[in-house]
Amino acid sequence: MSAYDQIDAWVDAHFDEELRFLQALVRVPTDTPPGDNAPHAERTAALLAEMGLVAERHPVPAAEVQAQGMQSITNLVVRQRYGAGGPTIALNAHGDVVPPGEGWQHDPYGGEIDGGHLYGRASAVSKSDFATYTFALRALAAAAPPTRGAVELHFTYDEEFGGELGPGWLLKHGLTKPDALIAAGFSYQVVTAHNGCLQLEVTLHGLASHAAYPETGVDALQAANRLLTALYAHNTELRTRRSAVAGITHPYLNVGRIEGGSNTNVVPGKVTLKLDRRMIPEEDAAAVEAEVRALIDGTVATCPGIRVEVRRLLLAQSLKPLPGHERLAATVQRHAQELFGEPIPTCGTPLYTDVRLYGAAGVPAVIYGAGPRTVLESNAKRADEHLALADLRRATKVVARSLADLLTND
Repeated sequence: MSAYDQIDAWVDAHFDEELRFLQALVRVPTDTPPGDNAPHAERTAALLAEMGLVAERHPVPAAEVQAQGMQSITNLVVRQRYGAGGPTIALNAHGDVVPPGEGWQHDPYGGEIDGGHLYGRASAVSKSDFATYTFALRALAAAAPPTRGAVELHFTYDEEFGGELGPGWLLKHGLTKPDALIAAGFSYQVVTAHNGCLQLEVTLHGLASHAAYPETGVDALQAANRLLTALYAHNTELRTRRSAVAGITHPYLNVGRIEGGSNTNVVPGKVTLKLDRRMIPEEDAAAVEAEVRALIDGTVATCPGIRVEVRRLLLAQSLKPLPGHERLAATVQRHAQELFGEPIPTCGTPLYTDVRLYGAAGVPAVIYGAGPRTVLESNAKRADEHLALADLRRATKVVARSLADLLTND
């Protein structure tokens, strides 16, 4: 048997164990918000220990976590060294996830298997890749152990709020500096670039008054209406800015939340908007923020009596391919095409991820893991999120084979 055959056979022989591991992870909620994620890290570390894998626990100080609007974070690092020299390849997946919401036909924390799919919140994004990466590491060690290099598992808990207290925290504190990274993604594509994201909180201050005497007030909601019109009209311009990266089209601006007013018989004195501006890899983040702020200021200037405050919530840079990513992408792509029996594209994604933080640290990265062709197919972040078991099995083999090549042929 070839090394690849031995890896595949090991994954097949241990697949029921991999499923049980993923079910156990799904059954511990990691809804963010509220973001009380340390218990999941403890459960994960205990399960890894049962497999003989030692997980370093790296708790983020409570004050830093609470300042980000979460309750607890403990990031995990598993280090497996095979010998002196050679590269260190990190595998990163995040355990935090948005709350389940309404409309589920399956228990969001049940890990139920039905019709060849495993259902549950984070079953596809991205607790699935806790399983993919853990069992790829085990398959490599058991079936084709390298003689040099190292593999690290990074299981982190801050992707939903930007990643600064997940991978960003590990990198900032010098707890890791891998030579290459494979991060949680989907089985049918190898992602090499992604959009950036700017999120702003915009508060319009007017003057509240009795609705029977509107002339005594300054209506912040009318100003917000004018601002909303201007912001959404800006999308006409943004649609003309096309990206050259396959899978990414153009920038977009969305207002996702509006709060304001006090009662139906009161002229609103304060309205707050939260907006999300997606940036294509070709855009400069500082220029984008300056453009959005200028649009806001210019529009509010036409609203007498209105004062505006703008607060940045998030600035996530785009992920751009770094030198060295080509070998990563080609290796994963080759094995995926063989195991899935169809072309596996390399492309970008309009999502933003915490992989950008590795890129900012100079680490070449690709995004690849268990899942369907698209986020929508898996119902990720929607009711009845699910993962095809066949995809989990094949993706685990792809990652294990890729590690064998990357460490052996360096």
